[in-house]
Formats: sequence, structure tokens, C-alpha cells
Amino acid sequence: MPTRRLQRKPVAEGLIRVPPSAENAQEKRKRVLSGMRPTGRLHIGHYFGALQNWIRLQNDPQYECFYFIADWHALTTDYADTSFVAQNTIEIGTDWLAAGLDPDKCTLFVQSAVPEHAELNLLLSMITPLGWLERVPTYKEALENIKDKDLHTYGFLGYPVLQTADIVLYGEPDAGLIVPVGEDQVSHVELSREIVGRFTSLYDREALWIDPSVVSDAAKVKALLAETILPEADQTRILRSVLSGDPSEFIGYLRKLTEDETGWEDLCSRVPGCTTYLSYRPILRHPHVMLTHTPRIPGLDGRKMSKSYGNAIMLSESDDDIRKKTKVMVTDPARKRRQDPGNPNICPVFDWHKLFSPKDVQDWSAHGCRTAGIGCIECKKAMADNLIKWIEPVRQRRQDYEQQPQQVLEYLDTGSKRARMVAQQTMDRVREAVFHWDEKRSEIRGPRREAKNAPAGRG
Repeated sequence: MPTRRLQRKPVAEGLIRVPPSAENAQEKRKRVLSGMRPTGRLHIGHYFGALQNWIRLQNDPQYECFYFIADWHALTTDYADTSFVAQNTIEIGTDWLAAGLDPDKCTLFVQSAVPEHAELNLLLSMITPLGWLERVPTYKEALENIKDKDLHTYGFLGYPVLQTADIVLYGEPDAGLIVPVGEDQVSHVELSREIVGRFTSLYDREALWIDPSVVSDAAKVKALLAETILPEADQTRILRSVLSGDPSEFIGYLRKLTEDETGWEDLCSRVPGCTTYLSYRPILRHPHVMLTHTPRIPGLDGRKMSKSYGNAIMLSESDDDIRKKTKVMVTDPARKRRQDPGNPNICPVFDWHKLFSPKDVQDWSAHGCRTAGIGCIECKKAMADNLIKWIEPVRQRRQDYEQQPQQVLEYLDTGSKRARMVAQQTMDRVREAVFHWDEKRSEIRGPRREAKNAPAGRG
């Protein structure tokens, strides 16, 4: 993708640009970006909470997916001991492949192998107000709840900026950018949108493309002016100026209306058909949330599944360990004795049945629980049997990849090179928007060429 040339000009000059030659955003595949910290081997909660959806997206032709291992993010909390990062990265890559992520259908990469993440993080940190970071709920919660680590660091405070860089590096000016998240992560993406909006308002003076024919169409100009907060008399005056050949003030207001992607989206919703003569191609794309509706999958003890709680079933778990662990799963506390009826809707074992067991087994389990027709041990055994059937092919693929870690590493290295090519294109646009070096070099070289080609003076 060629670097877009940005030129600062007065409002009255050069405001209507030649339309971009790239495909329209509606015709291009949307980019999808998501990642995980390198915490080691993954459990079934990771699969149903994220990987299942990632696999669905990689198989959907309307999406181009980028999934990364966030090893720099691991340092925001675990900077004191980094000895685990490399091996945990391989472990996660192995689980991704075993679960069904396909390097031919998506880009799998390592964050630190793409240094542009750090460069964009630095530039965005220059424009992100401190108050925006201090108000992040998870920042405050972590400071209050995590006492065994010193989190009063610049890196931990600024992790939302790095997260923003991670996301928007993989956007394109003319394609949508999607981040699949649960509801608890929506606020993080909203902050990313605020940071990108600030970047656009400061540096991206040419995000809006305007068809030259607009300024000769009174109806279109009038419809667009109606979206400003200008008094009707001023709208009439500006309309007359446009029709008499001076569109500068009109275009200035139009750009103000669309100074960020939210403004553009609002304008599109209020002025039907405006995308036929306007288009929005920002340097950094606003990310959009794709809410991931994940099934309930509690841990063995009924709490959220987590390795730190010791209540998880790993994707690599053996049959014996699965049976041992599920035997002691918590159930409906009302079933204190075998003959006590229970409620499957509040039983973690039944939640797992809904993930792993066929419909007839689910019905048998629910009915037997409500009528005390079966005991919890019997119910757990049936669920474990079906969990083992589900996990066996995943575990087998994992064992195969464990025998060839070089293959896993090659997939990650290849994906990282592919990701870096995309990130470099984004950074070319960003650097020019911020520093204008291409513009300055052209300005300096131009007079030299003219001087060199000028005819020699008389002696």
C-alpha cells in the first residue's frame, strides 16, 4: 500500500482530493485483531471463551484475522521474572494450532517480533491524557487487589495505550477493524477509540474525501449544511458562496463534522446516500467491538475457571486426570443426599453437559437431577465421558505438535513477518502524518533539481 501524501494547506486550497483508487470499505474484508498473554498451556475456558470464536472468524471469508501472543503485555505485571515468557509462547502457539487455528487462514504472530507495536505505542502515549489512563476500572482494581507485585509503573498504567497500538496497527484506511471481546472488555476498546479519535483530530487532515461534484449540487450542500450547528442565515450564506465558486468555508465545516470516525458514522446515519459522494479513509481506523457471547463454563469449584484457582481442565489433560478432577466438581448445594432433587440450572456439571454432551444426555441429566432419578456421581461420569470424547482429537493434535516445536516456531515466525509487513504500512502513514518528512524532503529536493536543470548564465 503506497504511503499517503499529507499536505497542510489553507482551507481554501486543495480541499477536494482525487478519490482513492483502493476498493470501497464495503467491498474489502474486515480486519479482526485479538490476542492472549503468554500464560502457558490453555484450558477449556480459553477455548469456549475465545478460540471457538476465533476459529469461526478465520473460516468466514469476510474477515482477515490476526491473532497475536502479547508477550510485551506480560511484562506489565510480571516484569520481575521473564524466564517463562518464551516457553509459554510456544505452549500457547501449540494449543492454538491444536484447537484448530490454521496459519493458512489467519495470521498468528508474536507481539515483540513486530517492533512497530512499540513505535506506535510511543507516539500514541505522547497524545493520551494521563486522566484517561487513571480512570480505567481495571487499573484501579488491580492496584487495590494485587499486593504481591509493585504495579506502580509507567508500563502498567500505560498498557491501554499499548493495547490501542496493538489493535490499530492492523487497520486499513478503507476497511473495517473488528475486535472480538466479551462485555467486560468493551470499555477497553472504547478507550482505544478515544485515543484514535484524538490522533485523527491532531494529525489526520485528509481523512475525508469529497467528490468534486458535490460543490455544484445545491441539494447535497444544503443537506450537509443542515447537519452543522450553524444558524439558518449562515447556512444560506455559505450555500451561496459554494454555488458562486468558493467552497472553502463549507468544506471546513464538513471536515469538522467528520473529524473522527464517530462523527463520520453519525453523518452517514443522518444523510442517507452521502457515501456516494463522500468517503472516510483515516490513517488509523477506529476499532469496532464484536461482542462474543460465550457459554457459561465455570471452574471445577464453581468459580470462574482459572489456572491460578486450580479449577481448570487443560486442553492437554489426560483421561485419568479428567475423571479424577470431575469427580470432585461442585454441584447444586441443595443435593446433600442422593434422594434430594436438584436444579440443573445452577449446577456447574450441567453447564458442562451443555458444552460436551448430546441433547439426549442433557435431557437425561436434567430430568434425573430434578427428580433425584440419578445421583451426582452418575451425572458427573456421563459428562466426563463426553468431555473426553470432545477433547481427544484436540489433545492428539497437541501431542503431535509437541513432538515438533520447530514447526510451531516456524508458524509463529512466518506469521510475525506477515504481520510486520502490514504494521510497516500503517507506520509509514502514521510517521508522515506526524512528522511530514516526505513532504519536507520533496520541498528541499525540488529547488535543487530546478537549480541543476537551469541554463548556465553568461560568463
